[in-house]
Amino acid sequence: MKLRSAFLLLVGVGSAGLLVLVGFGVLRTTSVLGNHEPVRVGVLHSLSGTMAISERAVVDATLLAIEELNAAGGVLGRSVVPVIADGKSDWPTFADEAERLIDDEAVAVVFGCWTSASRRTVRGIFEARNHLLFYPVQYEGVEMSPNIIYTGAAPNQQILPAVKWARKHIGQRFFLVGSDYIFPRTANAIIRDQVAALGGTIVGEAYIELGSTDVEHAVDLIAESHPDVILNTINGDSNVAFFRALRKAGVTPADTPTVSFSVSEQELQTMGVESMVGDYACWNYFQSVESEENRRFIRRFKDRYGEDRVVTDPMEAAYFGVYLWVEAVKYAGTFVTERVLEALPGQSYDAPEGLVHIDGRNNHCWKRARVGQIISSGQFETRWDSGRALRPIPYPSYRSRAEWNGFVEGFYTEWGGNWAKPVSKSVQGGVGSE
Repeated sequence: MKLRSAFLLLVGVGSAGLLVLVGFGVLRTTSVLGNHEPVRVGVLHSLSGTMAISERAVVDATLLAIEELNAAGGVLGRSVVPVIADGKSDWPTFADEAERLIDDEAVAVVFGCWTSASRRTVRGIFEARNHLLFYPVQYEGVEMSPNIIYTGAAPNQQILPAVKWARKHIGQRFFLVGSDYIFPRTANAIIRDQVAALGGTIVGEAYIELGSTDVEHAVDLIAESHPDVILNTINGDSNVAFFRALRKAGVTPADTPTVSFSVSEQELQTMGVESMVGDYACWNYFQSVESEENRRFIRRFKDRYGEDRVVTDPMEAAYFGVYLWVEAVKYAGTFVTERVLEALPGQSYDAPEGLVHIDGRNNHCWKRARVGQIISSGQFETRWDSGRALRPIPYPSYRSRAEWNGFVEGFYTEWGGNWAKPVSKSVQGGVGSE
């Protein structure tokens, strides 16, 4: 394993979910950058359960940025020590770990969460403590928090452009399939509104328990309804079973392409690229983006983790999120969370995807949107690019803010005070079980 500095070696995750760090074989708690006390930061993602297929790689990208900071001399003269916690694809665990990172580990910031169920579960914890979370994944919108920086896409930076593009270039008959939690439910409501505005038709809709491989019913409905395009908001390793069942049913990219919102280069490595060639995804970033900064980012990541590794949109958003935090810390001249929160609006960074900056009105980032088609190398070939960074709009204009808030709160109530539908016993143990 190649190190970019002699600071610390990552050797694993301990039983308490904490990062185990050693330096030259001896546990270290002090900085090699001087006599200043290191600053601790939290990294909260699923290292186990159904979401580990996506989130482990995001941890790697976050650690790469931290490692680069330390190699360059740290931040404000202090080294940065990551404290990793495993959310275990389970929302109560995310809440417990967020509280522990803030209250017991005294971290200055937390980088983490993937699913909206995990983010919405911890949101109140960060707001009650006036703490700071960087969230790196595209999501359904219908949220703004003064304590969360959203480095992934808002709906108008991913969902809406993808639907408009698919209506123009593929067809007008849509089938919606997703995992059964707040992101797909809300995303599909947004999609239904837009498809109606574009004169298209929703020919079917189906949901799969998060983490479940019981996908046959959804695939049967797709085969029976003969859509022009499938819009896929399934998350985690359920995607593997879903696409395998699609192909078994004779549904291929050549006749019925799928546009996915949570399938990236990382997931493709475990899904069998050959059967996926011709399908699509919409993100703000692809590994194939042509820019000098992206080439440097890919090179640094592969030097650190191996030539066979790929980089993805959430990984890139996690990576530049660390640097946006650093810019705010430098501007504030302190790691004190309240001061950093005040300094974050307007901060910018020349990221691998292009220049991004934080909109002070809603704590989301201005970002470009891209539609990519899967090619045989396991990469995406860009078919459409917004050409400029899009202003983030968390609340789609099809409904009022009050209507959207009421919509999501309805699911929270229906699901017994949770942001995901309680799963059956057959899939408990790795997924948001109650």
